[in-house]
Amino acid sequence: MSFKAGAELRERTENMDYQHLDWNQIWRTHHARKMLHERRGPGHWDKRAKDFTRAVARGDYVEQFLDICRILPGETVLDVGAAAGTLAVPLASRAASVTALEPSKVMRELLAERCRDGGIGNVRIVNGRWEDDWPALDIEAHDVTIASRSLIVDDLAMAVDKLRRHTRRRAYITTLVGDGPFDRGLIAGAGREFTPGLDYIVVLNYLRQIGIFAQLTFTTHHEARIFPTLDEAVEGLSWMVHDITAEEKIRLREYLDGALVRENGMLRLPTRPVRWAVLWWDEEGPCGQEA
Repeated sequence: MSFKAGAELRERTENMDYQHLDWNQIWRTHHARKMLHERRGPGHWDKRAKDFTRAVARGDYVEQFLDICRILPGETVLDVGAAAGTLAVPLASRAASVTALEPSKVMRELLAERCRDGGIGNVRIVNGRWEDDWPALDIEAHDVTIASRSLIVDDLAMAVDKLRRHTRRRAYITTLVGDGPFDRGLIAGAGREFTPGLDYIVVLNYLRQIGIFAQLTFTTHHEARIFPTLDEAVEGLSWMVHDITAEEKIRLREYLDGALVRENGMLRLPTRPVRWAVLWWDEEGPCGQEA
């Protein structure tokens, strides 16, 4: 680095006042830019529902999250973006009741089926989104609220405010660390440029900015991506390339044909550890601080 460049960098750093950064505006700007290319509404999750549910069942995220999440006897839980019951189903045995808020019709149907098959009668399934009027959906405050890998919103402040207004005791958020579950090499192999989402540090800084001293820990998963055939690998992994085209799917197939490793008659895609950040805080004291 030249002397001039170093001096300019020092000047910019010295003039930077991190305490006045608008973390919600940073979120809004980045999310708006990303969503121009990847608008993921209920229809997207309708198409992904079955593959997503199978993939979640293979991992150990649920066990790790449940080790962190503390539900007291008799408490009620609100699960925002519940999908097919990734957490709502196991939480039903710990909580007095669970309200599962989910906009995808297929996800709701899969959750209802799981509840019927498991004889679970204390899960209420609600068709709704972050942006909806929750009181109009008859959603009141719950003892514990959870937003597990579902913080796909344009306005972070809106989402946090809704969680706070519907939390009597504790709120949990699970959000991205780095690239999350996405594979940059795979996406590049399909010919698409990868645009990562903002990760947990923005959420943590926003919470601190509004007076919430959130607890933070991480889950770590060595996700096994194993397929019986190349065709099934292509179908099972194409979700990473939003609205994949026929040409991109051909490129993806060529990439996977070279990247997959054959083991015991199956095809395995080498992966890196996937981490998720779990943040939580209590609403018993002022500004989310513990009393």
